[in-house]
Amino acid sequence: MLPTFQPSARIGAAVSLAAQLHADQVRKGTSIPYLAHLLAVASLVMEHGGDEDQTIAALLHDAIEDTGPESEALIREQFGDRVTAIVWGCTDGVPDAAGQKPDWRDRKQQYLQHLATVAPDILLVSACDKLHNARSILIDLQNHGLVLFDRFKAGQAGTIWYYQQLATCFQARLPGPLSQQLSQTVEAIQQTAKQLESLV
Repeated sequence: MLPTFQPSARIGAAVSLAAQLHADQVRKGTSIPYLAHLLAVASLVMEHGGDEDQTIAALLHDAIEDTGPESEALIREQFGDRVTAIVWGCTDGVPDAAGQKPDWRDRKQQYLQHLATVAPDILLVSACDKLHNARSILIDLQNHGLVLFDRFKAGQAGTIWYYQQLATCFQARLPGPLSQQLSQTVEAIQQTAKQLESLV
């Protein structure tokens, strides 16, 4: 069976740009370079049938959100309009001049509404992003306990609520193995949290 696409030098260029833009970032509450998340999301996109543009967008999906709108020009110049549109479609908040984003709950509500109408090529990348995030939360919850939720602005209740809403949205809009894995992971997060609460 032939691969979905033949990866070109554009993939390497996207990895390089992602490493440059996120050079000083780590995953929340860890010393893991943020690039690990971007590579993992790109891998999931390829595993679930994404094309080269979607894979590149996966590598850059947090660039505008984390480094500001000025990175849009770099992405558009190097990778074109479609990649840029997918990156914007995965962006749920842009920092202002002071580096601040709008209220967390408002941003998440708006992003959920956004997912109800976006194109399938954006949905795939977003779902892969949320699946990797959810898997990371579950692993850290199992390893570190409920203190994990201190990393998140929304705490335990808000974080679980958001991922439940995401799972419901993707089940409706992108039915299949990817959304099923997300739903199963979110359910595991909820059940693990309940078990840990019972031990307190």
